[in-house]
Amino acid sequence: MKVLIVGSGGREHAIAMSVKKSAKVDKMYCAPGNAGIGQIAECVPIGAMEFDKLVDFAKKEAIDLVIVGMDDPLVGGLVDEFEKADIPVFGPRKNAAILEGSKAFSKDLMKKYNIPTAAYETFDDADAAIDYLKTKAEFPIVLKADGLALGKGVLICNTLDEALEGVSTIMKDKKFGDAGNRMVIEEFMTGREVSVLSFVDGKTIKIMSSAQDHKRAKDGDQGLNTGGMGTFSPSPFYTKEVDEFCKKYIYQATVDAMAKEGRTFKGVIFFGLMLTEKGPRVLEYNARFGDPEAQVVLPRMKNDMIEVVEACINGTLDRIDLQFEDNAAVCVVLASDGYPVSYEKGLPITGLEAFEGKDDYFVFHAGTKMGDAGFVTNGGRVLGVTAKGADLKEARKKAYEATEWVKFDNKYMRHDIGKAIDEA
Repeated sequence: MKVLIVGSGGREHAIAMSVKKSAKVDKMYCAPGNAGIGQIAECVPIGAMEFDKLVDFAKKEAIDLVIVGMDDPLVGGLVDEFEKADIPVFGPRKNAAILEGSKAFSKDLMKKYNIPTAAYETFDDADAAIDYLKTKAEFPIVLKADGLALGKGVLICNTLDEALEGVSTIMKDKKFGDAGNRMVIEEFMTGREVSVLSFVDGKTIKIMSSAQDHKRAKDGDQGLNTGGMGTFSPSPFYTKEVDEFCKKYIYQATVDAMAKEGRTFKGVIFFGLMLTEKGPRVLEYNARFGDPEAQVVLPRMKNDMIEVVEACINGTLDRIDLQFEDNAAVCVVLASDGYPVSYEKGLPITGLEAFEGKDDYFVFHAGTKMGDAGFVTNGGRVLGVTAKGADLKEARKKAYEATEWVKFDNKYMRHDIGKAIDEA
């Protein structure tokens, strides 16, 4: 088979490494890809939102399967375009990707179908939101830009003043662009956060291994929200009881709700869960693999990636026995100092050859490109260093050891990824 992966980050590198292991694949392309993906696939200089060019390329190269990794093209309807061209494609159509594309839609869906989540109100007028905050809100409170905002459009506000500033940031100053045309104001929930990825074929859902992300830029969950500074899998807080509750009230209920709404979902649903005192609640949905969750979940998957993907497309996922290794993985993101605000690019990266030939160690490229003399930095999140171990503590020790192998001038990372496992 010839496979095309759409995207350019660490998630797409993790997908590409899983696809490469399949005996069914002869040739792999990635658009636009990055320098690391370029080591195992042919990178094509077409942007993820250049739908016509992507479809034309797939036709010209007789691509047998497309895997869309990123959220923007999914929400924009790229899957629909490939389907019109009769090219098999993995990912939700536009009318299903709205599960991630609109926070207001997903909250309304959960309310309608009694899927446990936080109480909320939706606003498309800044003054109405301000009035609500002044008269009815309890603090702390959460403000969410309705649309896609690179994982950064969520503000936790402890006081009225912070919340009023948040309304300005999202709805008036449009810091997150059109994503802030509407806003969800949501009750603040406390508890452990857990991420659960799943494969879906429209009717059947198969749960992957749990994971836990670290969104804040600095140690101790301080600093600004980022796309994710590291993650571990499985989460020791995702117990058998939590799993049973979610299977009963959240996972299948979401798939069935989307089908009833005429928005049949095929692809990956990412469930962002909060384990509250009252039980698990849905924080958010994503319509694709998480980043960096994919970097700890996919290396532990035993199945042939292509077989699972084809089963999702063909509606035969019920025949797949989804299996994961009985071990653990930890990913530490090496970022450019100053991320997520401003940072220098083009700095030489050394030490990547240390990962070659090591089965339990992976380095997933995110913000890299090829310079004249080798790899250079080209983004805020540069690399995801991942290690597998017999348990989480071993995986964490190995991952942090491996971060020392890599050098670049403004290298920055959190030093407490997976620290929560000490409390489990």
